[in-house]
Amino acid sequence: MTAPASADAVVVGGGAIGASAAFHLRRLGLRDVVLLERESLASGSTSKSAGGIRTQFADELNVRIALRSLEEFARFEELTGADISFRQHGYLFLLDNDEDVATFREALALQHGLGVPSRELTPAEAAEIVPQLALDGLVAATFCARDGTATPEAVVQGYASASGATILQGCPLTGVEVSGGRIVAVETPRGRIATDTVVCCAGVWSKDVAALAGVELPVAGEARSMWFTPEDGGLPERLPLTIDFSTGFYVHREGPGLAFGGREPRLEDVAEAAARRLPAIVDLPVQSTWWGWYDVSPDWNALVGEAAEPSRFLYATGFSGHGFQQAPAVGEHLAELVLDRAPTLDLSAFAVDRFAGGAARPETFVV
Repeated sequence: MTAPASADAVVVGGGAIGASAAFHLRRLGLRDVVLLERESLASGSTSKSAGGIRTQFADELNVRIALRSLEEFARFEELTGADISFRQHGYLFLLDNDEDVATFREALALQHGLGVPSRELTPAEAAEIVPQLALDGLVAATFCARDGTATPEAVVQGYASASGATILQGCPLTGVEVSGGRIVAVETPRGRIATDTVVCCAGVWSKDVAALAGVELPVAGEARSMWFTPEDGGLPERLPLTIDFSTGFYVHREGPGLAFGGREPRLEDVAEAAARRLPAIVDLPVQSTWWGWYDVSPDWNALVGEAAEPSRFLYATGFSGHGFQQAPAVGEHLAELVLDRAPTLDLSAFAVDRFAGGAARPETFVV
């Protein structure tokens, strides 16, 4: 497909954030929206995501984003016609030291003030939810029944299909024309598109995309791996996404089997953490493995906003593993910025200039 001659806005990146932005732009009335994807929809970090959706964060803005996003995930089929296998089986964080317990207790107080029904559990109470847990060294846990999972690729396809945007796959952004501090067009292998608005949602590639417009986004890639076993090790059917916080090991249901991963790139290292906390899965056969990028910002929190120059260059990146689950609220926010609507959520604290102003806001609940 040849690129259209013009567009009201060009969204760059066909993952969850970009597809959500295109959907919300059209939903709020923008007529001509083009979505550029360098490969195929959801082929980047989104397709490698664990699909987790949680409200248990330490940063108030992340909790508010999560609550807003949960509302949309719950209504996703109504809004888009797509079944995303949204399951609210909860998130279970396992804590093995007093320092983490203190941090999580502070976060629980914050979450409760915002209406999140998260709670602290004793090790024995955690074992009531996941009986196969090894409790040695476990000090406490936290659980929220509203948290859960969905299928990332289905979310992207749902947004894209319902958006009505012009979607160009296999079509990277190759240039941004700027004149007098304003965007006037973008270049692609399929032609030039006249536009005054670019929305960069390109994940770990956002740094390169932004550079085409003379914008600096401090985003770096950190590789994370996952593995799939077709067996479930006798774990509960309603298994929450379970995370051993100190090691980063996590596991959740994936169809009839289990998907698991961690911070370490090698299976042997992740298996060591698994053996310590959930030995039931150690001897299960591994059928497949994959890896993807975390798009990491300097404080492990999102970069969302509009560049000072050129005008109308908007960005959403640096989610550090949380982009998929925050896509509904962030896509909505980007659309509101483009159309100059009053924001549903004030995300101005996530603007990239926070670093120059010494206002970094670290998110400590990163898996």
